[in-house]
Order: sequence, then C-alpha cells, then structure tokens
Amino acid sequence: MKNRKRALVLAGTAAALAATLIAAAPAPAAPASATQDAPAAQAAPKVAAVHGGGTIRYPYVPASHDIRFTVDAEAVPWSRPFPAQGGEQGMPVDARGKVTIYHAKPDEDVISVGEAEVDCLVTGGRTATLTAVVTSSNVGWEGKRIGISVQDGERGGPDRLGFSWGIANVDVQPDGSVSEPRVGTCMAPAPFTEVTKGGFKVTPAPLPPRPSTP
Repeated sequence: MKNRKRALVLAGTAAALAATLIAAAPAPAAPASATQDAPAAQAAPKVAAVHGGGTIRYPYVPASHDIRFTVDAEAVPWSRPFPAQGGEQGMPVDARGKVTIYHAKPDEDVISVGEAEVDCLVTGGRTATLTAVVTSSNVGWEGKRIGISVQDGERGGPDRLGFSWGIANVDVQPDGSVSEPRVGTCMAPAPFTEVTKGGFKVTPAPLPPRPSTP
C-alpha cells in the first residue's frame, strides 16, 4: 500500500534569559555596642508552571492510535499588553512556552503533528489550564488557539489531560448547523483523559498582585 503518511519536522526554539545584577552601596558599619543581624533575603515568588509529556488514552479513536502531548509552560504575569481599556499591562495569567501534539493513525497511514506557543496559564492545586496558538502543523491549524488542561496525579493516581476539541467547544446554531467557536485565553475543558505513559508536573502559584502604575 502506498505510504500516505504526512510528517512535519518541528523546529524547536530555545530562549535564553539574561540575569540582572543589582549592585548596592555598602552599608555603614554598625556600632560595636549595637550590632544587628542582616535581614534574611526575601524569597522569590513562586511562578506557575507545567512541564512534561505523555501518551493519553482517548476512547473515541481506535486503540491502535498513538496520541501524545508535551507541555512546557511558565507564567510571565503582566507581560502581554493588549489595546483595550484595562489591558495596558496585560493579564495576571500571561504565560510563555510550547505545546506539541502528535497523533499517529495507523489505520489511515497518517501522522498529524503540530506545535503551538503558550499565551496563558492558570493553576489551582494540582490542576492547570493553559492555551496556546498553533504556529506550525500539517493539518491546517496555524493561527488557531487550543486549550489544554493538566492534572498532576496524586496518591499513586494517574495524571490526566483535557483538550478543547473532539468533545468540547461546539456551538449549535438555531438552524441546526454546528460551528467551533474560537478558544479564549486559558479556556479548556476538565482533564477528561488518562495519561497512560509519561506524566506532567504542575507547579501551582497564586495570582500575582497588579503592578503599580507609573
């Protein structure tokens, strides 16, 4: 049988972060009679993140299908300004990172793959919801925002994952026609599928305070 497999070579990108050194003037020496201990350094605030990859079990495709997700996402609050009232500083759930999706369909001799850039991430306990905009794919999804939910398993339970297509995000019109609405930032269904291989680590963090305005 003629091989009809479509494959996409995804070019990974790496971002280098530069550290900033802040020099402080030397403090005057304390009097010999009143020496004080230096204050403890303030701990850096925790940053919400999701990292990992895994194969999922999805009941609406043949068992021979191989579906995998990888997620590397980290919050960067107030980093994506947008041109609307209140959007000058961005949002507390702004994020960066990458999602990749791989779906092999042996019965169709097809492999579908895609890569997306993360734009939003919010956590609550062991669960995270994030969205990403597809930058490359072989199924025509470029420019489409997708939603992913991840649950970090506990007490020996499996991790779980959900996604915004397949069983969710369907809008039925009054005439009976069906459309797929655009996914809003950080919008995804509950993590409805089980991760059967691999796993994800969710690092939760509270919503950050609003930055001060100049």
